[in-house]
Amino acid sequence: MLCRAGIFAIALSGFFCAEVLADLPQLKVSSDGHYLMQADGKPFFWLGDTAWGLLDHPSRDDAFLYLKNREDKGFTVIQTVVLLWDSMSPRIPSEKQALVGGDPTKFNEQFFANADAIIDQAQADGMYVAIVPLWFKSYVTPTRMLLNPTTAENFGKYLGTRWRDKPIIWILGGDTPGGASRDPDHTPDQNVLAISRALAAGLKEGDGGNHLITYHPTGSIDGQSSSWWFENESWLDFNGLQTGHFIQNHNYKLVAADYALTPAKPVIDLESGYENITDHLRPASAPDVKRIQASDVRRYAYLATFAGAAGYTYGNAEIYGFVTATRPTGRFGSGLTWKQSLDLPAAGQMQYLRRLIESRPMLERIPDQSMIIGDARETTERIEAMRASDGSYAFAYSADGRPINLKLDALTGTKLTAWWYSPRDGVAQRIADFAKPDWREFDPPSDGDGHDWVLVLDDAAKNFAPPGAEKN
Repeated sequence: MLCRAGIFAIALSGFFCAEVLADLPQLKVSSDGHYLMQADGKPFFWLGDTAWGLLDHPSRDDAFLYLKNREDKGFTVIQTVVLLWDSMSPRIPSEKQALVGGDPTKFNEQFFANADAIIDQAQADGMYVAIVPLWFKSYVTPTRMLLNPTTAENFGKYLGTRWRDKPIIWILGGDTPGGASRDPDHTPDQNVLAISRALAAGLKEGDGGNHLITYHPTGSIDGQSSSWWFENESWLDFNGLQTGHFIQNHNYKLVAADYALTPAKPVIDLESGYENITDHLRPASAPDVKRIQASDVRRYAYLATFAGAAGYTYGNAEIYGFVTATRPTGRFGSGLTWKQSLDLPAAGQMQYLRRLIESRPMLERIPDQSMIIGDARETTERIEAMRASDGSYAFAYSADGRPINLKLDALTGTKLTAWWYSPRDGVAQRIADFAKPDWREFDPPSDGDGHDWVLVLDDAAKNFAPPGAEKN
């Protein structure tokens, strides 16, 4: 028997391994309010995946197979749901339903024992689990209110108590705006607000405040942020976005707006365009339908992160619901199963973003579009810049390989080291060391659709390792 990575193995009698979980430190907000870190002070980059159906759709063996794949690809957070939209469907076996008979006061121990095992395995694989208690879009609506404030608080207390010492993040909401999304004042929906407050209170009572809480709104062409309704709610530790399944996604605008808020809270795009899903969720049979490509997903991830996000969440339509040949995705499906979708290009390429961010002082980074000379353009042609607050390094992302013109006065040192970093394969090419001018144009090695590049500039005196270099 082999012991999995992330588990301390103790050999007994030479025949098997006793598996003892290596605890992951709890997460907290950094002192500047913009990023995440572990309780031991180590900076933390959120690289998530939407596995919404993980707790009740696949077998346990398949769930473990999925987790191992995501561990190997460098993911740090798995997003899932206790009560998903179809969790009480007759096609879900009773032992996989969180509630007994759909009663929100009766909890099914078989379901939760299986969920415990999955959370433990994620921890063993070095990943946190971000849990949506119930999908608001299905259970907190004008026509269906599964919970009232009392049962919501009790539900939260049960979950918080059960997973008090687990590496958990809580995500309230679930594809649900906190109020009228087009309301200029963003007035909260009182039912959504009441259930959110009650759930949060119960979770905090149960887990002793050990875990961070955010909120997952719905998607639209302009995207949505939890800050619109809940920025001043004490239970909201960081803001969550859903920017939707659109090729012309501009999540960086929402990220920048949230980054600028006072008091500062981290912001993460919890659901952006899924790899291989149809643009605008159009029917797969529609004429000239387009699908979101790996290059689009990379663009969403880098633009959001460089605009100030504390991380990014990847997604795939076949994986979030664990689609099989007998349970297809639906009208926007690709025809693949979840296992066939595990190794799509962008799923493996997300780790290069994490490696890049982790290869420089992470908590020093600040977005800085003032470095860009000329038009930064939008979406598929966007250029986004960030730098260290102390001027020791800078990153600039070109979505299509167009030249990057930068002012360099915010960087320290008399000499700079320049690199090109490829989001496609994580390879860094050293350009040159040069005396720092006031500004300079940098022309990427290639251009066009899918030829995105990151320019990395270092104060040469810092002797940083190549960008994206893995740490021992």
